[in-house]
Amino acid sequence: MSKKKDIVIIGGGAAGFFAAINIATHNPSLSVIILERGKTGLQKVKVSGGGRCNVTHAEFIPSELIENYPRGKKELLGPFHTFMTGDTIAWFEERGIELKIEEDGRMFPITDNSQTIIDCFLSEAKKNNVEVLYNTSVKDISLSEETFRVSINQGEIFADKVIVATGSNPKIWKLLENLGHSIVNPVPSLFTFDINDERIAEIPGVVVKDVSVQVVDTDLHSEGPLLITHVGMSAPAILKLSAFGAVELAECNYKFRIEVNFIKLSFEDAVNELKSIKSTLARKTVYKFPQFEIPRRLWQKLVLAASIDDQKRWADINKEEIESLANQLTKAIFQVHGKSTFKEEFVTAGGVDLKEINFKTFESKIVPKLYFAGEVINVDAVTGGFNFQNAWTSAYIVAQHITL
Repeated sequence: MSKKKDIVIIGGGAAGFFAAINIATHNPSLSVIILERGKTGLQKVKVSGGGRCNVTHAEFIPSELIENYPRGKKELLGPFHTFMTGDTIAWFEERGIELKIEEDGRMFPITDNSQTIIDCFLSEAKKNNVEVLYNTSVKDISLSEETFRVSINQGEIFADKVIVATGSNPKIWKLLENLGHSIVNPVPSLFTFDINDERIAEIPGVVVKDVSVQVVDTDLHSEGPLLITHVGMSAPAILKLSAFGAVELAECNYKFRIEVNFIKLSFEDAVNELKSIKSTLARKTVYKFPQFEIPRRLWQKLVLAASIDDQKRWADINKEEIESLANQLTKAIFQVHGKSTFKEEFVTAGGVDLKEINFKTFESKIVPKLYFAGEVINVDAVTGGFNFQNAWTSAYIVAQHITL
């Protein structure tokens, strides 16, 4: 098979479809083809947000939105002034899809079903005559006399412009290296912490609403909800650390210590609070009456870890026991011995070096008419819809530039 197209898009995921649809909408005369290696595309859309598709996040100020990107923060400020959350909401609304905002700021289709977004993309692609080739692996990308030749398992496709929207794909990164690009080595960027510790054993599902977590001997720090899992800890407080510390934590082979402040008070303030509780609840059993809104199962674990007997009353605990409990509440040290992927969502730090990209157009500075959209470049974000927003923004700007 040999074809000639105006634009070849490598990658049939969120960024690839979004770019294709916007190109075809802005300039119907351009022929666009998407090359997808799987038998179906949009698999990351399908599993996002537990199958509900976390489309974006309700953050509407570019300078605040970029704070959620450990890599790409500076580079995305300009693009977000061109296309960001409000534009994403409008784009989907124009196609009959209403988004809703949850308490934590995440945004989902009101159907709570990722298939709604997938159906939208497939319908729009078909309506705008975007061709999609599934089960298509890209073997090589070359450029001769301003024409790209994309070699695939079924033959070859020639195009004036190429958009790479494959996400984290080592084979494609290698082809881009062959074209002269530098690739920042990928490391996982969104993962939970594996911890084997009696204080959190056998209490999976316990959530502490707002904690502070510090990676010991580093500047890595985060705050937010903490979830105790079967294998350790998760939820935003942990996932933020995994994203912002992706490179540093990889370098120590995911073996490090964290200090958790479960009540976000200083040790001294916690001691004073516990002394006050001691006088107020003198006849109550320490073990049976959780304080500071700590969930009961975790409170009981921390009380035992502080060497306080489960029958002891508040009136009977001494200064050393109060300080020991305060220490468990504000400065609990946990040894992390590994990582686990966060649900089905696998995000990496790494990709095409940001210095080699023009962020006004997302065009390569190395190879003219070669463009990038989504996570194929060294941009990643914390969980909550931010990675998708980068995909929508980069894909839209590429489409806008190509159709000028």
